Amino acid sequence: MALLDVTEVLLDPDFMDTSLVCRRMAQSVGDDGRAESVENQIPFAGVVTSDKGDILERLSGGERKKGSITIHTVFRLSSGSGSDGIADIVTWQGRDYTVSNVNDYNHFGRGFVAASCDLLPLAG
Repeated sequence: MALLDVTEVLLDPDFMDTSLVCRRMAQSVGDDGRAESVENQIPFAGVVTSDKGDILERLSGGERKKGSITIHTVFRLSSGSGSDGIADIVTWQGRDYTVSNVNDYNHFGRGFVAASCDLLPLAG
């Protein structure tokens, strides 16, 4: 285990944003044999930074706006890999982002994740 405990900075009120909400889908099989999805809204805190920022792409068929952020948090976000299957949706400042990649830094102190999140929906 690394000796540097980065979570002390991640939990510092000067850096941490407490207004984040994770929308996580849970699926089960109903009485009729069909899949049912239930959305759970989980508030969490993290440090949000710009990833690539907001980008306007101009294509021959039109324009579209895309954007991305990076969230460092002790909350375990999921990009939908493995048995989970569905990526988490994070709401930050009134905009929804899908978790596209999660880097696990569990070996630093109490551990944290760095999640890359892409803006939803693509607008254009």
